[in-house]
Amino acid sequence: MGHSPRSRWLRRAPVAALLVATSAAATPADVVPFARISAGDTAWMLTSTALVLMMTVPGLALFYGGMVRKKNVLSTLMQSFAISCVVTILWWAVGYSLAFTSGPTPYLGGLGRAFFDGIVYRHDAGRVSVSPLAPTIPESVYAMFQGTFAIITPALICGSLAERMKFSAMLWFMSVWLIVVYCPVAHWMWAPGGWLAATQLDFAGGTVVHVNAGIAGLASALMLGKRVGYGRTAMAPHNLTLTVIGAALLWVGWFGFNAGSALVSDGRAGMALLATQVAAAAAAITWMFAEWLLKGKPSVLGIASGAVAGLVAITPASGFVTPNSGVLIGALAGVVCYASATSLKHWFGYDDALDAFGVHGVGGILGALLTGALVSRAISGETGSVLTQLQGVTATLLWSFGWSVAILKAIDLTIGLRVSTDEEREGLDIALHGEAIE
Repeated sequence: MGHSPRSRWLRRAPVAALLVATSAAATPADVVPFARISAGDTAWMLTSTALVLMMTVPGLALFYGGMVRKKNVLSTLMQSFAISCVVTILWWAVGYSLAFTSGPTPYLGGLGRAFFDGIVYRHDAGRVSVSPLAPTIPESVYAMFQGTFAIITPALICGSLAERMKFSAMLWFMSVWLIVVYCPVAHWMWAPGGWLAATQLDFAGGTVVHVNAGIAGLASALMLGKRVGYGRTAMAPHNLTLTVIGAALLWVGWFGFNAGSALVSDGRAGMALLATQVAAAAAAITWMFAEWLLKGKPSVLGIASGAVAGLVAITPASGFVTPNSGVLIGALAGVVCYASATSLKHWFGYDDALDAFGVHGVGGILGALLTGALVSRAISGETGSVLTQLQGVTATLLWSFGWSVAILKAIDLTIGLRVSTDEEREGLDIALHGEAIE
């Protein structure tokens, strides 16, 4: 079966093989001469890292911020910004090490890179540390690239809990969730020796990021309950201009997300970029036409949400499929995620405020399964199976949902999860932050 792009270096790249052979079993990286570093790969990965960070701030912040009511826009922007800061520090302290070093089990890494210990650049000796997963770029770049994935994943969850969660509770939840949920799942899928790394195809985080965040969002929506007035009071987006700008930033940033996950500047990165573009466009079009057919008018929110749905669904497949398959994945994602975002939550009665589960959870599951069906051996050298992909999806759903509920329950029993009814009616901008937009 196939391997993730991050682990494929362990089988294919001669430099990686040399690094692994000459390193201790518990050491995730080595220190190599500058000559081993590719300037082209490093330049591309520096760019990709900046692009993925842009997806959260300002991309996701604006995308979500435009969809909430005016009284909650600043609190929504604050969530993405604060998560970016908190997760960065946690990633430095233990996150990167737990996710990407070898540990005593295939389920979690060790502490060999805690506080980025061992990530070095020695100008005097002409040597720099690298990861065996990305042997042509400095490990500092690889660690920060992965850090931007760790940042956006919990930020995505905020779409389900919008407009009603305490800021303090949100910070505690995202911090614990990163360590207990995100780091293990990233290790399973992408780390050398990870539990699922040898069988799962997840090029850029369809399962690790989107399924993981989406099901945690559903858990959050269920634990928090519905917003005051949900289903009875109009809760229209206050500024779709912000949402469209945010969606556009997400779209552009996604090239770093998907093509950057090749970890080198090569033809496969180019194919991942191409598949990403056509999938996003196809999903935007099918969502638009589905809405046009069923509701009589194509909405701006619909076409923007459709593009994001296509980007989500192509994420696990981007480096494994042809552009033709990318169009198919995007087209299916547009229809399926439209149905999920507009009907599923109403059928089951939960308040997924900004459709984090409807788009990221459902779109991520769809994309992961279609990756197994549509993987091109000519492009990736891999073979796939829907049933094998289902194993990884199911494991992530169970782990993330179960731990998310447990963490939220613990927070609720201590400091409480939800703002008071009066604070919710007043708006979180004033109630939690003492600020408001004019």
